[in-house]
Amino acid sequence: MADDAPDLNESFNLEKLKELIELMEKHDLTDVHLRHGAEQWRLRRGPRVVAAAPVSHALPPAPVAGVPAAAAPVAAAVPVAAASNLLEVKSPIVGTYYSSPTPEDPAFVAVGSKVTQDTVVCIVEAMKVFNQITADLSGTIEEILVGNGDPVESGQVLFRVRPN
Repeated sequence: MADDAPDLNESFNLEKLKELIELMEKHDLTDVHLRHGAEQWRLRRGPRVVAAAPVSHALPPAPVAGVPAAAAPVAAAVPVAAASNLLEVKSPIVGTYYSSPTPEDPAFVAVGSKVTQDTVVCIVEAMKVFNQITADLSGTIEEILVGNGDPVESGQVLFRVRPN
């Protein structure tokens, strides 16, 4: 380190930070938030793909030459937002959805809750790491599409939000 580098306090451990980054890369995690007493670490990597434009019906795929129709890939049915101006908050990772920080705590959001870009809307647990998911948009929660403890896929719609 250079002589003019800032003096880091004892709780900051560069080796631990490097280990966390390596674990995030190894397990393809995008967000890690750790807390121990007064010390907190939050790491994010990669793009934050959470909100998307309204979805329309997808066309079925064309048959694949030489593949029987039953084995050809089929597009999953994509629900259309009830109103065309609703935005979607999607899970950025595969994991388990939790609506609150602990079973005793109230849910982060409910239908009718106002959210901003930084509002934590849920937690998705992946590989024993609890990732706080933020709305990344401003508006009012109109629909909650998953239940507490449900498994979620990367890109799965969790909430529909009416923009402000």
